[in-house]
Amino acid sequence: MKIGIDKLGFFTPDLYVDMTELAHARNEDPNKYLIGIGQEKMAVIPPTQDVVTMAANAAKTILTDKDKEQIDLVIFATESGIDNSKASAVYLARLLGLNADIRAIELKQACYGATAGIQLAQEHVALFPEHKVLVIGADIARYGLRTPGEPTQGGGAVAVLIGADPKMLALDRKSAYYTRDIMDFWRPLGKTEAMVDGKYSSNIYLEFLEHVWTSYTQKTGLKIKDFDAVLFHLPYTKMGLKGLRQLIADADPVSAVRLAQEFEHARKFNRLVGNLYTGSLYLSLLSLLQNSEQLSAGARIGLFSYGSGAEAEFYAGVLQASFKEGLMGMDYEQVLQQRRKVSVAEYEELFNKQLYNTETKLLDYHADAASFVLAGVKGYQRQYLEH
Repeated sequence: MKIGIDKLGFFTPDLYVDMTELAHARNEDPNKYLIGIGQEKMAVIPPTQDVVTMAANAAKTILTDKDKEQIDLVIFATESGIDNSKASAVYLARLLGLNADIRAIELKQACYGATAGIQLAQEHVALFPEHKVLVIGADIARYGLRTPGEPTQGGGAVAVLIGADPKMLALDRKSAYYTRDIMDFWRPLGKTEAMVDGKYSSNIYLEFLEHVWTSYTQKTGLKIKDFDAVLFHLPYTKMGLKGLRQLIADADPVSAVRLAQEFEHARKFNRLVGNLYTGSLYLSLLSLLQNSEQLSAGARIGLFSYGSGAEAEFYAGVLQASFKEGLMGMDYEQVLQQRRKVSVAEYEELFNKQLYNTETKLLDYHADAASFVLAGVKGYQRQYLEH
């Protein structure tokens, strides 16, 4: 029985800041952002959106009534949770109108969380092949204004539906994973911005990639030439390029050119959105499947997932004949082109308006065109609406 990714959905707010303009405002050479980290635009999150609303907006694009009947487990991966007790998945299940006879949990391990959710979902479907699992990767990447990490911010949500006989990607059972207690990135309780040792984290990323790739090839016997595309967690797209160069250093020229070409398709949307933390790898997958003109059924796609702190996994899947159907007719390139550019001053204002530790505040959500919005907070209770 094949188990894997049946559908993929994505949402990011309809606002962005141009990285060239941000560079000028920070007295930096624009090429430091455009080439040095590989980013063109960065999603801007209004206060009327949080991880719950973004997840609901992403899932709405792919779920049919039949899917909702079959879902009996929701796994919400995030490091931008809104409550230390109640899972974001519980809010999400209500907003989507899912059955009450389900399990709904929140899962955390930095940017690796969604991959852990997908692996757990596969085991669930193996036991209950008539059911489906909704896995969410949703985050708001925050390092603070005028900080070294500022140009690697962003936000959004990816919804992944896992099931038997998947439309998109049948996942292999063998994978390689690795965990060590490392302080390359962390977000202490009470802080709304992450703390990161950037250079150290980049080095650990590549070290973990080497470890899980070596382990994976030993377990499976597969080599780099056996892959039609390899995807990476993209905190910024230049990081994935470094990872690719490491993997193809000894590859034959044909494989190296093929993988480099597909990587450009895979990082296209990430260049326009920024860092999604848990969702970054799966936005890259979506970007690849929508933009590549070479991939067809039977193509093998490798996925490298990394979460600071630190945990990594390399796994793979085989593309299915109906993989385009899993996008549910969405043209995400058009969606991203239709966003509105905000000035650096507007971006800074919106950054500071995010609701954290707020007891009561009502928001004017009417300008937010998304289906699901955060209308405010009353007595520390978030008020979600569909409009």
